[in-house]
Amino acid sequence: MKRTIKISLTLLSTLMALSQVSSQTASSHNDSTSIYMTSTMSKDLQKRMSPDQALLRLKEGNRRFYEGKEMKRMHKEEIANTASGQYPYAVILSCIDSRTSSEIIFDQGIGDIFNIRLAGNVANTDVLGSMEFACKLAGAKLVIVLGHNKCGAVKGTCDHAQLGNLTQLLEEIKPAMDSVSDAPGERTSSNNAFVQAVAEKNVKMTIRKIRNDSAILKEMEQKGEINIVGGMYDISTGKVEFFPY
Repeated sequence: MKRTIKISLTLLSTLMALSQVSSQTASSHNDSTSIYMTSTMSKDLQKRMSPDQALLRLKEGNRRFYEGKEMKRMHKEEIANTASGQYPYAVILSCIDSRTSSEIIFDQGIGDIFNIRLAGNVANTDVLGSMEFACKLAGAKLVIVLGHNKCGAVKGTCDHAQLGNLTQLLEEIKPAMDSVSDAPGERTSSNNAFVQAVAEKNVKMTIRKIRNDSAILKEMEQKGEINIVGGMYDISTGKVEFFPY
């Protein structure tokens, strides 16, 4: 009888230990996945999120978008949750093209990201200042420069277009065009391969400009506080391809 009781107590102890481990594992899993699945960013989540986790969250959001599995969002609830403060985890510089809205293509909600849009996704002083605010003061962990295929601003640069203030903006893209030397065919907007090469080069040169012209962002990247990455959005598939960094 005593032996039976002893075995039962041992079994009970083992089951309790396994239950505790299972509970801890589930808790740990919930802590990590909550970074990606929560619908509204909070101060605590933003603080705990690493630059790599921020990028993963955006990649997962884009995957949901191009697979047609976007999260069902309650915008009124998101408005209420962000009314007293905002804690975006990323700042995205993209083109003004009507097909490239970052909140949509990355399946993000109100308060999740800072969205800077400028024809040709170029980085002038105002853009750099906005990025510095987003990262240094507001806590964003990631800077993304996002180009896209068939970009009208890039095409205009390839054709040496001139139109009012747009002329000066296209001058910002011209160094990228001049640096592309290995695209076969004519150097005009009718050559899709050339346009794509210029668009990709423009993203990479914009990233270089951010690092060169913003000591604040460069230092934050060197300290591992943020990542600065680039990518290209395909307007035909809805998919974003990120460059290695």
